[in-house]
Amino acid sequence: MWHNSGMNTFTCVFLAALTLTTWLRVWLARRQIRHVRQHREQVPAAFVEQISPAQHRLAADYTVAKSRLSLVQIALETIVLSGFTVLGGVAWLARFWDQRIHGSITANVILIASVIVLSGVTELPLDWYRKFRLEQRFGFNTMTLTRFVGDLSMQSAIGLVLGLPLLYAVFWILQAAGTYWWLYAWLVWVGFNLLILAIYPNFIAPLFNRFEPLPDGELKRHIAELLQKCGFASQGLFVMDGSKRSRHGNAYFTGFGKSKRIVLFDTLIKHLQTGEIEAVLAHELGHFHHRHVIKRMLWVFGMSLVFLAVIAELLHSTWFFSAFGVHSMSAGAGFALFFLVLPVFTLPLQMLSGMYSRRHEFEADQYAARFSDPELLVSALIKLYRDNATTLTPDHIYSMFYDSHPNAQQRVARLTASVHN
Repeated sequence: MWHNSGMNTFTCVFLAALTLTTWLRVWLARRQIRHVRQHREQVPAAFVEQISPAQHRLAADYTVAKSRLSLVQIALETIVLSGFTVLGGVAWLARFWDQRIHGSITANVILIASVIVLSGVTELPLDWYRKFRLEQRFGFNTMTLTRFVGDLSMQSAIGLVLGLPLLYAVFWILQAAGTYWWLYAWLVWVGFNLLILAIYPNFIAPLFNRFEPLPDGELKRHIAELLQKCGFASQGLFVMDGSKRSRHGNAYFTGFGKSKRIVLFDTLIKHLQTGEIEAVLAHELGHFHHRHVIKRMLWVFGMSLVFLAVIAELLHSTWFFSAFGVHSMSAGAGFALFFLVLPVFTLPLQMLSGMYSRRHEFEADQYAARFSDPELLVSALIKLYRDNATTLTPDHIYSMFYDSHPNAQQRVARLTASVHN
């Protein structure tokens, strides 16, 4: 009777949380659509000289289209999550593999792999539509179907080569390490992530894109002077052929320690002037100066430690398994269920993470304003907003929950104020 009561209670709690989270996500998306459409015809005053009414309307239409697609994604994710949990999908998979595979570690690994593969398969139609319909309609997609399939195949292969050994290691530790297995598993997880960060620039990224050294010239000279002024050492400046997949432009730093490198999308070089690119890189250098990358890593590692400690308790809790019809209490089923239901209860953490990230972006902007021309950073940002069809008028509550960057008006206003101060 106690187990039934626990099962029913947690099932009801989960369903209530799922309903609330789904409603909130739908409400936020509809707010975004309504707000952007209401401001579709009027370019904000700070941007009227650089962005035309037609470009502003295009950005609004693009944002609305993405938000409408997100409503479909929310519905699909809710259906899939319900299928895996309260409708017994994980329970069925656990029984299926237990009956066919003798050896608990392998059965647990295959169970989790099955959940990942089935989840990925359900997302494929939306991913295809996003790239070949939505992005195509607004002129951003340059990816071919062949490359889409090739990317998917390569990502799957990398997932197998790297993910399966990690899963085997975690479940072996769970069996062999005793009460504090979760702490040892966390150390392995941290080591795995640091390894990926170290090998990504030289071994993984080149599997998807071509990276060529930035040719000698004015841009390279300006960047070298900026790096020297900021005291930043990297393993090279590279241009990535991002245009073979999308017309969106970007720049980023990757790796850490001796493997750090600066990567510029070829589309960014095409659309921005030398001083503007220098200002964008100064912003990225601001993240390294303020140790934002390390702080975010510590945040992720800290949360993963908490999650593993919670899993360790749940693996001995019959009410957790019974709530979703699982009676074998296998570690694989426990892991799968935990990470499936986790997003339903952690939306507030997503909001806090977004606030933390937006604060970092402001700090990086201020750093860039010190080591480059803030007016050029403003100019670069406006061009990126324009060329990437980023809305200038997002709904503020939607942004509070989802956006990792401050909105265009906030960033430009702060940078403009720094120019006059």
